Amino acid sequence: MMSKPSIFIDGEAGTTGLQIRQRLEGRTDLEIVSIDHARRKDDAERKRLLNSVDLAILCLPDDAAKQAVAMIDNPAVKVLDPSSAHRVAEGWTYGFPEMLPGQAEKIAASKRVSNPGCYPTGAVALIRPLVDAGFIPDSYPISVNAVSGYTGGGNSLIAAFEDEASPNHTNDMFRLYGLELKHKHLPEMQKYGALAHKPMFVPSVGRFRQGMIVSVPLQLWALAKNPTAKDLHDALSQHYAGQRFVSVLPFDAKPAGLEPEGLNGTNQLELSVFANDDLVLLTARLDNLGKGASGAAVQNLDLMLGISAKHDYSLAA
Repeated sequence: MMSKPSIFIDGEAGTTGLQIRQRLEGRTDLEIVSIDHARRKDDAERKRLLNSVDLAILCLPDDAAKQAVAMIDNPAVKVLDPSSAHRVAEGWTYGFPEMLPGQAEKIAASKRVSNPGCYPTGAVALIRPLVDAGFIPDSYPISVNAVSGYTGGGNSLIAAFEDEASPNHTNDMFRLYGLELKHKHLPEMQKYGALAHKPMFVPSVGRFRQGMIVSVPLQLWALAKNPTAKDLHDALSQHYAGQRFVSVLPFDAKPAGLEPEGLNGTNQLELSVFANDDLVLLTARLDNLGKGASGAAVQNLDLMLGISAKHDYSLAA
């Protein structure tokens, strides 16, 4: 009998690591290796475990993720990095299977995969097919507006919203942030959106735990090929036809509004096109901890280990 693939989640006590573990509950086709809680900061033990498994998942801050990669000297170990440390690095495959034809196969063949960021997942999903189809010029001044639940900011922001004893405790209901306009997601959005320039990215956070909406406004008169809004919708629909985890809502869908928590707990990404005359709004809705982080990580894990994609990568109800 062949042994089960083994995985080690370095940083499994963090938000992303915990949700990966939850999504793997009940899986009998994997062996999950854990570090003794008392030895979590023991680099020698971490190195031993990182080099002993088939696949290591790095749920760590960027600098720690880079250090963990440097600890791995076993050439057989595959690495999946949900941090932003390697998303535009040479030698790493971008872990958005639906981004381009053949991307899932590239992930499956790679030993180094960088999980996409939550905001870029929505932005790239909307922008890249339209750039490749020639509708959006690569020089178009793209704007990306987005709102996320506060879990997207990690443990410090979670504490700020949930723990009254936190020194950074806030009663804010909503806030813009990244106002220095040099957010770490910009290089990722530009590279995988196939854009010649950095987009204008305006992130925000609301008083809800998780969920996300990313929106990209367009003016049809400024686009190539003189497209209609329906042309853009058709291009997105054709690009994602047959995908399990990315869907495009019907063009005539007219919701009264979009709320960001509708896909929480799932690995789904839902795209929409709204229009009025020459004005178009592209939107992407996802769970920032699902398709924006842990759900996508487990999806990539299965691709990298050659496991049949029979799971839905959702959290158990």
